[in-house]
Amino acid sequence: MDKMLYVMNSGAKAAMQRQEVLANNLANASTVGFRAELHAIRSVPVTGSAANTRAFALETTVGYNDQPGALQPTGRSLDVAARGNAWFAVQSLDGTEAYTRNGAFDVNAEGVLTLRNGLPVQGEGGPITIAPNASVEIAADGTVSATVSAAGARPEVVGRLKLVEPTAPLQRGTDGLFRPAGGQELPASDAARVQSGVLEGSNVSPVEAMVAMIAAARQFEQQMKLMQTAEKQEQSASKLLTTGMG
Repeated sequence: MDKMLYVMNSGAKAAMQRQEVLANNLANASTVGFRAELHAIRSVPVTGSAANTRAFALETTVGYNDQPGALQPTGRSLDVAARGNAWFAVQSLDGTEAYTRNGAFDVNAEGVLTLRNGLPVQGEGGPITIAPNASVEIAADGTVSATVSAAGARPEVVGRLKLVEPTAPLQRGTDGLFRPAGGQELPASDAARVQSGVLEGSNVSPVEAMVAMIAAARQFEQQMKLMQTAEKQEQSASKLLTTGMG
């Protein structure tokens, strides 16, 4: 009885954790460049006196789905999609370099190229600054050119996006940005390419996420029913023992 309760309790907890992951994925189905988080469960034996017959189901982080999302044409020169295994380098809130597939850029009041959430986009020489009222073009190799709106003005190269191509899977941080396992900065890749005028959508399938959420909910309900069954069996056993002793 005790073993059954341990198994059912850990199974219900694992189902709730899976629901949280799926709900977060579904909430980001329209987030630019979002990578769906993967979820797995592993069995871990409980150690200790008289506990060798019990096991817990524990969550295992297995990373993210690295398949690219669909390209969404926007026609906007500051919207860029990374091609292949390329990632954009940005400066995170703590000042360290991090990586993203979100290529929806803006120019802030100081003329710095940023993500729409305000994080500076890193160039190969640091942040990229653009003159006021200039039109921006981003080439396939990440070169950023700005043209001041004046008669006869020619495009001027103001920097080049720092694009990286990781050789090992990155790890997602609590801020939604990605970093190498060791936390070190990655070198710029000359072979990385981007496509201007489009954005990479999320690689989450809303239909698949909804189906998985329904399955997880049913699994949780089944675990709870088994726990109720275990409680009824324990009550019946206690009643039989009480009757026998009487």
